[in-house]
Amino acid sequence: MIPVNFRSFRKKLSLYRKIYRSFLTRSEKLPPPGIDKITPIVAAEVWQEVDCLTCANCCKKMTPTFTIKDIKRIAAHFNQTPEAFSAQWLVKDKNKDMVNLRQPCQFLDLTTNMCSIYAIRPEDCAGFPHLTKRKWEEYAYVHKQNIDYCPATFKMVEKLYARMGRL
Repeated sequence: MIPVNFRSFRKKLSLYRKIYRSFLTRSEKLPPPGIDKITPIVAAEVWQEVDCLTCANCCKKMTPTFTIKDIKRIAAHFNQTPEAFSAQWLVKDKNKDMVNLRQPCQFLDLTTNMCSIYAIRPEDCAGFPHLTKRKWEEYAYVHKQNIDYCPATFKMVEKLYARMGRL
């Protein structure tokens, strides 16, 4: 694996953000032929190049949505009731979703960028950055948000843009 340098990610983001966001907007409305077939291939390539532990920006700048199942599982790990866990660590956002009370995530070790509850982390964390979660047209808008934070998402969009060409 060739770790993506976080500093180079920020520099590339400043140079290509507008172009890639435009690509994502256009491709969301009119997906390039074959994009759903090539995305898993590109995602596999991305994971050969990106090491999340060099960044952890998702845990530093974003928050997962905690499902009821997540809350019960994590609360049990801490020998708390779901209500006590929620009161201590979570808050409802504007969409009434349960999210972290603060940023960076309370379970992130800032010295190692490792999650202290990795084995029982929220499903939203386990799937992030959701590179192949849904069909392209159903999820391009999420990638458009995530390129600002996630080198893996940025790298995927960069590779797709290069392969699919300008729309």
